[in-house]
Amino acid sequence: MNLRTFDLNLLRVLDGMLAERNTTRVAEIVGLSQPAVSAALRRLREALGDPLFVREGNVLVPTPFARSLENPVRSALVSLEYALSGGTPFDPVTCARSFTIAGSDFFNEMLMPKLTDTVRRVAPNVRLKLLPADADNLFDPVSAGRFDLALSVSLPQPDWIERAAAFQASFVAVARDNHPDIKEAGIGWGDVMPLGLFCTLAHAIFSVTDDYERPEDTVLAGLGRRRHVAVSIPGFYGVGRIVAQSDLLGVLPVRFALSVAGRLGLQIHRLPFDVPMTQLFLYWHKRESANREHIWLRNTVLHLLAPLDEVRNPLRANEFLPKPAA
Repeated sequence: MNLRTFDLNLLRVLDGMLAERNTTRVAEIVGLSQPAVSAALRRLREALGDPLFVREGNVLVPTPFARSLENPVRSALVSLEYALSGGTPFDPVTCARSFTIAGSDFFNEMLMPKLTDTVRRVAPNVRLKLLPADADNLFDPVSAGRFDLALSVSLPQPDWIERAAAFQASFVAVARDNHPDIKEAGIGWGDVMPLGLFCTLAHAIFSVTDDYERPEDTVLAGLGRRRHVAVSIPGFYGVGRIVAQSDLLGVLPVRFALSVAGRLGLQIHRLPFDVPMTQLFLYWHKRESANREHIWLRNTVLHLLAPLDEVRNPLRANEFLPKPAA
């Protein structure tokens, strides 16, 4: 291919297609009509001598050759953008991009309201989407450009993935207000749940795997104890809802529990054993590491999550006090 005759504007379309796999979304990003994007894709195929994308149902899947171009094209465009900007600071108000974040429903409660408010104020042309994260297959969607960022626990990662520590979280037991067994035992808000009662009552747990075990079960096994898990669902809020409408116990991240307890009618109790804190990480593809839009979003997300870190910001005793009735 002769670069002297190649339209370099087509690289923006190729970059968008490798990230979005959808001509309509790419048209919104690059400021063209959908037919113009389709025409640009035809020109790319002719110039490069490769189909580039093959339709599988409603999805456009890149060919191996197109995949091989993904990192070089993104890096070249980022470098060119930075050079043309003269190294000036990034202004988020100029950003017009859709970002997709993968994460559990914990982030519906603890991140997205604040992130949406921040983005609406400083980057009004940015669109956000939060999708469920699958810890067993987290990085394939990142590689495919379906996820721009992913929030999850520590996972073995390929060398093309980068990550940053976000926060560490501990857990508490939750039960419905006026739970008969807890009320009879005289256990108040913030008190330690007795081990015997914790193991006697049935539980609802958060899990996205096929088994019925969480880190607290490993600790219980070390104590020679076990609990009965009655139901497992892939959502922390769902656990809270089930617990609020039954006599089951649940275990939730402490700040998440404190955030939803008043709405759901939950009592919070300290666990009768120590469970190691869970470390959450922010993951992304290395091809985006130098992208200034991506850097801005990563830094914004990490800044908003920082107050959740219980190592840097330990819970104060008064945070466990029950909230006054409305």
